Amino acid sequence: MDLPTLPRRLSAPEPGWAENTDVVVVGSGIAGLTAALHLREAGLHVTVVTKVNIDDGSTRWAQGGIAAVLDPLDTPAAHAEDTLVAGVGLSDPAAVEVLVTEGPARVRELMRWGAEFDRYPDGRLMLTREGGHHANRIVHAGGDATGAEVQRALHAAVRRDPWIRLVEHALVVDLLQDPTGRACGVTLHVLGEGTEEGVGAVLARAVVLATGGMGQIFAVTTNPVVSTGDGVAVALRAGAVVTDIEFVQFHPTALYLGGAAVVDQQPLVSEALRGEGAHLVDADGKRFMVGQHELAELAPRDVVAKGIFRELRSTGTDHVFLDARHLPDVAHRFPTITAACLAAGVDPRTDLIPVAPAAHYASGGVRTDLAGRTSIPGLYACGEVACTGVHGANRLASNSLLEGLVFARRIAADIRRELPPPADPAPADAPRSVLDAGLRAPLQREMTDGAGVLRSAASLDRAAAALARLAAPGARPNTGSWEASNLLTVASALVAAARRREETRGCHWREDFPAASPRWLGHLLAGIDGTGGLTGTWEPA
Repeated sequence: MDLPTLPRRLSAPEPGWAENTDVVVVGSGIAGLTAALHLREAGLHVTVVTKVNIDDGSTRWAQGGIAAVLDPLDTPAAHAEDTLVAGVGLSDPAAVEVLVTEGPARVRELMRWGAEFDRYPDGRLMLTREGGHHANRIVHAGGDATGAEVQRALHAAVRRDPWIRLVEHALVVDLLQDPTGRACGVTLHVLGEGTEEGVGAVLARAVVLATGGMGQIFAVTTNPVVSTGDGVAVALRAGAVVTDIEFVQFHPTALYLGGAAVVDQQPLVSEALRGEGAHLVDADGKRFMVGQHELAELAPRDVVAKGIFRELRSTGTDHVFLDARHLPDVAHRFPTITAACLAAGVDPRTDLIPVAPAAHYASGGVRTDLAGRTSIPGLYACGEVACTGVHGANRLASNSLLEGLVFARRIAADIRRELPPPADPAPADAPRSVLDAGLRAPLQREMTDGAGVLRSAASLDRAAAALARLAAPGARPNTGSWEASNLLTVASALVAAARRREETRGCHWREDFPAASPRWLGHLLAGIDGTGGLTGTWEPA
């Protein structure tokens, strides 16, 4: 079954305005704002463009914390080992080494910028555990509001710097490249800016993608509505290499709101709750993860998600339960989770919490090296949009915020070493097109059914056929049609890779190939050719 022909460039009005900067950063979560602050330390002028408001991305929703070796009894080697085990053979050891050795300094730096993490009365950091970790190495803020505190601190630091220009309500349309192919800016749509259509250009000497994830390709996700895979789609259209995109992590414990509930973003029940001792149980109150893994409920997320799905299949139900009733002062320790549960009519102090897996995190993305460089000169990527090699086939809990901190600083250091003079963009010769904005909801349903947690050749073929049917030209370019085009581009790349990878590894679960295979110990690299067709290249690990 053939996948659809994809846009090489989005239809949009010609830019009606332009401005210049040294570096444009696309995205305002932990990766984007950290990159901006480090670039300013290098003396560069920075423009941060963000899709809605500065704090509407995934960072502020992160209930879990940041994993880093801050306990004298812990070691970077132990953190690396846990990360490599979770990655199931596909993590890049060099990238993992960078993460675990540079991570502690980046977390301390974040604290110097104003982030306040939970501490014991004597002032020591309150370190906790999450799934896949064999040591207490997770810092939290407000119990289960770490992302909100990180976003607050970074937002305040950025606002204090007059040389960081923040452009909100700005959807990036496409990458600009000079005659040599080097990135030299972006086109974007800004509400109320310039021409009636609001399309303009930010010209820059380097571009940093920090656009977050792509969870909105699924009907049930913990991602905010802005997570439509824009950065991956922009990079693919420009000719960048994307890898490991089939590995989408489903968080085991999103709050189950009932089969009839329709929500854009599923509330998360943080892994930190299990780290404090909450148990997964069936309708009879029996723990079912014991015996499936040495860490039981604290096994890596793919193991727990699969354990839950096995339970759902065997019982014919659509959710299981998390039992936190025995935890002391759970409402005070986890106020965000408690508020979400109470809003759904569940009191975690007295009730079992209904939970089910939901799409949560993209382990793959735009391929980068250890300096954050993509395959396009002048284009960098960090955070969830990037594939640095850290996560492999399955992200270890609380490594995501750390990855954003570590690689954002590395990007700033590389840009500081080598920043060319400004260049004018070359005329774009690729044909322009845009897809119908109405494809979003049916695409989400088809991707959940055919390319969600459980995959097979038959289900993926159905998803591919559905994507081909949905690829109808849009009536006119606008925010909805641009986002729809990005969603279909990213979904098509995921389905192509998932169909090709005939094994079960990490968070890629093929029912027709239930075991991991040495033959698939490697990476699938995706691109878009000159006709809009997806290309795939195999690279052994």
